[in-house]
Amino acid sequence: MKTIAFISALFLMVIGFNLQAQEKSAPEKYGNTLNLGAGIGYYGYVGQPLPVGSINYEFDVFRNFTLAPFIGGYAYQRNYYWGDKNTPYRNYYYRTVVVPVGVKGTYYFDQLFKANPKWDFYAAGSLGFAFRNSVWENGYNGNRTVYQTASPLYLDAHIGAEYHMTQKAGIFLDLSTGVSTFGLAIHF
Repeated sequence: MKTIAFISALFLMVIGFNLQAQEKSAPEKYGNTLNLGAGIGYYGYVGQPLPVGSINYEFDVFRNFTLAPFIGGYAYQRNYYWGDKNTPYRNYYYRTVVVPVGVKGTYYFDQLFKANPKWDFYAAGSLGFAFRNSVWENGYNGNRTVYQTASPLYLDAHIGAEYHMTQKAGIFLDLSTGVSTFGLAIHF
């Protein structure tokens, strides 16, 4: 899955290089925008695609660099085989909801790549906390501790691209060390 996502990002970059603008009258501004994102993500710990949503407010810090406080969310379901002398062994499920909250720093490479204004290419890093809540299926009476490898500290590296279909909407691919996402972006 990550190999396919990497190849897709490379493909988007090549297209961006070939779709260069004739001339730019002024440097592109990235910040001072409320961004909503929704799509399908892939989180290695879960091992399956899952719905992902996020909202952030991006503001300019200096040329081609923005900071964006964010809140996101995704959920997944896992099975756990359990039983005891009073309960027959079977698969029980639990559902976990994860809400990462933090700040994302993004550097845009559009100027360096001389990309068409419809494209954004970036590298970013996110820092924050991931709040988790797990709910077990009714009838499960075993240990309710979810053994997870993920830390509550949310530290993530990203590379990505967005194609702006209009000034307010685009499609994006964000390859990440956490949840890699492909989806729809809405800008206000």
